[in-house]
This record gives sequence, structure tokens and C-alpha cells, in this order.
Amino acid sequence: MVLMLTAHHGPAVSGAMNTIVATRAGKDLISSLAFGLLTIGSQFGGALDEAASMFSNARDTSLTPCEFVDQARKQNKFTGIGHKIKSINNPDLHVELMKEYVRKNFHSHSLLDYALAVEKGTAAKKDTLILNVDACIAVCFVDLLRDSVAFTPEEADEYIRIGTLNSLFVLGRSIGFIGHHLDQKRLRAPLYRHPADDIFITMADVSQPRVLGKMH
Repeated sequence: MVLMLTAHHGPAVSGAMNTIVATRAGKDLISSLAFGLLTIGSQFGGALDEAASMFSNARDTSLTPCEFVDQARKQNKFTGIGHKIKSINNPDLHVELMKEYVRKNFHSHSLLDYALAVEKGTAAKKDTLILNVDACIAVCFVDLLRDSVAFTPEEADEYIRIGTLNSLFVLGRSIGFIGHHLDQKRLRAPLYRHPADDIFITMADVSQPRVLGKMH
């Protein structure tokens, strides 16, 4: 489920775009894939471990969802909350599929329920402050580890700490990036050149240049 949800993505995100640019520059599969994967980090797909730790710690320390939101707002840190184009009224289908799967197949999903209670508070302030797919995968994976009785609490926490969740994203996105690479090769796409109107600065509308500093 996680691999299917993370493999599928359009070409506009940074990792896919980097893979496409490298491929169209004539690079081989491994080089193009590495170029795309190097963009994964806290701003793009590398926040699963952090989201898992953040929600787990909040619930484990008995923070209410409202207290969690207040604390995150004071720290200006909402890892796993927020989407550029999706909202509470236009939900991300990746998240909806994950929630549906977990509710149907997991005998317990307490951290997912906690995260959704947090989402109610954040979405009430702004409709795009919803649980994103990274955080949804993260909290569901924590529920799986902690409630499966296959792992001790210490083992479950260690799997989160060593980067297991981010590795799932990397693995899934690798499938998607390889698909982009093969598509560009199949289409015999030429060398990528960025549109000029997105680069050059026109001064036609600037009536008076700004003074950035003064020399004394």
C-alpha cells in the first residue's frame, strides 16, 4: 500500500523534475535516479520519521490535540500538516485510501485517530492545514509497529529512530522516478531548457529602482 501511494506522482515535484532533467541530459538510469533522490529531505518527502516522532511524543506525553496544535504553533513547526493544493473539502485521495485501509485492516489505530483529531483543530484555522500523506503513513506505521505485538515498545521506537519510515518513501519514489526516466528515454526527449520567461527579469514595470544599500 505505501509503495503504491508513494510511487505515483506527477513530474512537477522536485525529485521527479531533477530525474527528468538528468535523463534528458543523457545521463544513465542510476545517475538520473540519484539526482532525483538527492532532493528528498525535510521539504520533500523526508519528513515521515519526524512526523512519526512528533505525533508519538505528543500522544505519549498526554498532550491533548488542542495542546499539540498550540505547542506546534508556538514553535512554528507543523511537520506532516499542510498541503499546497488539497484541503479539508478537497482531500488528498492518497490519504483517504490509507485511512480506509487502516480502519478496515488494523485492529487498533489510536495514533491515526489522534492525528485526525489534531487535523480538526488545524483545518478549522485554515482549510489546507490537513494531514498530508507523509504524516498519515507515519502515524499508521507507528500503529502497526506498536500494536502488532511483534515488537517491544523499545524496538518500535528504534525502527522510527533509524529512518525506516523515510526509507519507505525513498523506495516508493524510486519506482516513480525510474518510470519518469524510462518515459523520457522512450520519448527520445531532447535536452531540457527552462523557459526563458521564468528566468529573465523585465524592468519595464519598474518606475524607480530600489536602493539596496548606501556606501559611506
